[in-house]
Amino acid sequence: MGARPLRKTRKCGSTFSGEAELTIKTASRFYLSIALTLGFTSAISAAAQKAASAPEEDYVKAHYTKYEYRIPMRDGVRLFTAVYVPKDTSQSYPFLMDRTPYSVAPYGEDQYRKTLGPSDEFEKAGYIFVYQDVRGRFMSEGKFVEMRPHIDNKTSPEDVDDASDTYDTIDYLLKHVPNNNGRVGIWGISYPGFYTSASMIDSHPALKAASPQAPMTNLFMGDDTYHGGAFMLDANFGFYTFFYPQDNPTKPKPSVPFDFGTPNNYEFYLKVGPISNLDKDYLKGSNPLFNDQMYHDTYDDYWKARNLAPHLKNIHCAVLTVGGWYDAEDLAGPMLVYHSIEKNDPGTPNMIVEGPWVHGGWARSSGDHLGDVTFNAKTSEYFRKNIQFPFFEYYLKEKDAKEGGAPLPKAYVFETGTNVWRKYDSWPPAQAKAEMLYFRAGHKMSFEAPEAGEGSDSYVSDPAHPVPFVGYVTDTVPQRYMVDDQRFASTRPDVLVYETDPLTEDVTIAGPISPKLKVATTGTDSDFVVKLIDVYPNDYPNPEIDESVGKHVIDTPELQMGGYQELLRGEPMRGKFRNSWEKPEPFVPGKMADVNFTMPDLDHTFRKGHRIMVQVQSSWFPLVDRNPQTFTDIPNAKPSDFKPATETVYHSSDAASGVEVLVMPQP
Repeated sequence: MGARPLRKTRKCGSTFSGEAELTIKTASRFYLSIALTLGFTSAISAAAQKAASAPEEDYVKAHYTKYEYRIPMRDGVRLFTAVYVPKDTSQSYPFLMDRTPYSVAPYGEDQYRKTLGPSDEFEKAGYIFVYQDVRGRFMSEGKFVEMRPHIDNKTSPEDVDDASDTYDTIDYLLKHVPNNNGRVGIWGISYPGFYTSASMIDSHPALKAASPQAPMTNLFMGDDTYHGGAFMLDANFGFYTFFYPQDNPTKPKPSVPFDFGTPNNYEFYLKVGPISNLDKDYLKGSNPLFNDQMYHDTYDDYWKARNLAPHLKNIHCAVLTVGGWYDAEDLAGPMLVYHSIEKNDPGTPNMIVEGPWVHGGWARSSGDHLGDVTFNAKTSEYFRKNIQFPFFEYYLKEKDAKEGGAPLPKAYVFETGTNVWRKYDSWPPAQAKAEMLYFRAGHKMSFEAPEAGEGSDSYVSDPAHPVPFVGYVTDTVPQRYMVDDQRFASTRPDVLVYETDPLTEDVTIAGPISPKLKVATTGTDSDFVVKLIDVYPNDYPNPEIDESVGKHVIDTPELQMGGYQELLRGEPMRGKFRNSWEKPEPFVPGKMADVNFTMPDLDHTFRKGHRIMVQVQSSWFPLVDRNPQTFTDIPNAKPSDFKPATETVYHSSDAASGVEVLVMPQP
């Protein structure tokens, strides 16, 4: 979920202070290659250090002392907690916590982490750093429950959740760790982001600042597991090949990477057939956590109990929620947290930050590019130094701007296209107004509604030949897919393409994106995947290359940015959920139906001379599981249920389709 460790295309991330929680949940073999690469890099680094005149100081060991605690919770369960205390006792320090399901290793009071805190600024500034294995994971006692449901009304010591566990931990730390200033902050990415959000509910009086980052919030509604009612196949199976229930307390053990038998995940998942075969033929009942995700394929009580958003109340600390516009795991979570707090606790200092980042990218990279797309700024470094660090300094040490701390605007977002940081008093910005991009005849698109006489477009969707989500062979969910060139898809006969004329002025959108489709199908169920795309002009410059190579390409072909179709936002919508997430219903073959849904927010400027494109298709594989196009229980579908269907999208004056966006006024 959200922040999972090493192999991750979902549920990944964490604090990036040494944990392997910040890579996208991909295949286990991918992580093995990373480990080998890191080992090779470490060997080079060690050799370079040995050759240097003086070894580099181990900053953490030199300036901090590590202690380990087994902190008792109200029900008697003890949670393993590692605490790093500054050696300088001339002043008191606030606590900064991270709670994780991914291990707080290394274990042992003589074994130190290489770095502390969210970024380098923190360990130099001085905090008491706290890392805790959550209930039921690694060296902590108790039973692990996936996204443990919150209990609003606790009536006995046995009523425990992650809010109560955090409260009890804070209470213990204040009493047993000397030289603290009585203030506590907490942060975490992905799954630890969920634990951060949970910690704020009915929060301890000493908790003054919290930063849920890429927080898992509602797994069925757009976070790791389901998007538009469609199962995020590749990410979830990849994650649960290594994230299992544990017989804890236990330390991390070596694991054998799952063998997919091919470097091509498209091929692997297509051969699997119905997704129930993943458990039947591969996991063989060994991981109930995966089965919970796969078989709860409607918004049932399992998911409702795990939706944290309605419980985000009685929050007494400042909140800085962080997300990435290109987060392939927990794209919806940050906005859900932000808006829930705005609704439930309007007096709480509540800020949202969104940048051009992948899952947890703000914690580890420079943030100057993703794939072929550049942002002309080191956005991650800017965030760490100018947003995240001042936030905690202000609320935990009461430092003003002159001392390195500062309050923040309500919304601090990076506008792609123009590549500038924007500050707003609300999100979406109040000045953004809804406008519809209408599909038109001849595969055109316009802000003007269709005229009489315009009709429809159709294509055949065949589950045996699904549309791939990337145009290259991959054994994982590459983080860059969120901005990848879509020219490979626009030439397929099972993908509809609608495009504006070249823009005569900049168009900036800021907020959610809402497809509104009039469709029909010859089947009884279908997916409708909508992709919003920025089409570069044909004279857009290519990256600089070695001119001596000339036109006789003997290596990787030159990247052609002219006409590049940059994916900005793409989401599936499983048609049977068009009227209800709880009670799916079939299409009547050939009968027109409304399919309306909302895709996650974005702040992007389509520059003058660019085009706006929308692609519509009915598969996106293996990112999303295949829809049989027969109304059925998809996890238990039979091979015979998978049938081709003709999909029709209408764009007439009395049956208009399009995508609603929030458009900012131009200066």
